Amino acid sequence: MYKFEEINLYQEKLDLKEIVKEVNIEEMDEPVNICDLSVLAKKYTTWLRFMPRVKPYYAVKCNDDGRIVKELANLGTGFDCASKNEIKLALEMGASPESIIFANPCKPASHLRYAKEKRIMTSTVDTEYEIYKIAKHYPESNLVIRFLCEAKDAQCPLGDKFGCNAEADAASLMLLAKSLSLSVTGISFHVGSGCNDFPAYNRAISIAKNLFKFGEMIGYNMKILDIGGGFPGADDDKFATIAEIVNTSLEKYFPDENVEIISEPGRFFVASAYTLVCKIHAKRDVRSEKKADLRMYYINDGVYGSFNCILYDHQKVTAEHFLEENDNLQKFKTLIWGPSCDALDKITDDAYLPNLSCGDLIAFPNMGAYTVPIASPFNGFLVPKTLYFKAN
Repeated sequence: MYKFEEINLYQEKLDLKEIVKEVNIEEMDEPVNICDLSVLAKKYTTWLRFMPRVKPYYAVKCNDDGRIVKELANLGTGFDCASKNEIKLALEMGASPESIIFANPCKPASHLRYAKEKRIMTSTVDTEYEIYKIAKHYPESNLVIRFLCEAKDAQCPLGDKFGCNAEADAASLMLLAKSLSLSVTGISFHVGSGCNDFPAYNRAISIAKNLFKFGEMIGYNMKILDIGGGFPGADDDKFATIAEIVNTSLEKYFPDENVEIISEPGRFFVASAYTLVCKIHAKRDVRSEKKADLRMYYINDGVYGSFNCILYDHQKVTAEHFLEENDNLQKFKTLIWGPSCDALDKITDDAYLPNLSCGDLIAFPNMGAYTVPIASPFNGFLVPKTLYFKAN
């Protein structure tokens, strides 16, 4: 019998249908996340194969489940933390202070003091105000200057909020830090989450090289380049293409192996580790004059829960049914709603599924990124339980 809150072992392949049958999810009110922790090791191996010089610092905000963080700590990743609580979690799950970068460019002063207490030495900045704040609360910190170089096509652009102007501001920030006797040790950028403009990495790395040169010219020991995130979570071919561009750029602009290259992947590691299983609790047929041409299903999770990724992460979800496939299985245009009383709670309106019934289950793969930390029990509907699995 599979158990919640424990890590269930499997031998060869995770069998979703067997799990659904064994756990009897049809009888549960809440949805269920099926998390395969072994995916993390596979993704780490993929990372090392394609970008061996770049050390991944997992972006904890993407999925802050303690088992995920612990598994990645055991594998040897670093951690990109944005707050006191994320730092605390990473340390509790086995990360060392040296493996954490405080990568939020705008930090509360109390969180800075906590970072100082825990000896988290590396901190990202992109404004003069943050530099003055660090000078006051944690002057021993090593600063990484973040500049703006955004992809032309990204799932979640970040440039309106973070990153200084590389030409107008970055050098001034380094000079300000110098005047305050602070240490600048690196440069960072983030092309945007879910990047589809792959040459953006090359553009950013070339700019970073010039900023490195300026830092060295004014006497800093420049030793860290943080290339941010933006890597796909369920498309390793796309990742391989990005890696080739990154590797070529690093070889051209940062051939010195003494420069530490780090990155901040989130969805790359966890997106494909989760499959969400939901239950249909209500149904509506929308009929035209000739035939019923649209099926509406209402399920027990929605955009205020796990599917917040549709609103906040611009995710396109895929719905899969559990019926036996055959050539004669007719499929209908399908609209899937979440459980709340809000009409905004729409999951997808362009799916094609067979004729399903109340009590039937629908699975959604690749649901590990920007879902778990943001889900809420809005309207009183429960957030998913999680079943954890790992290859034996």
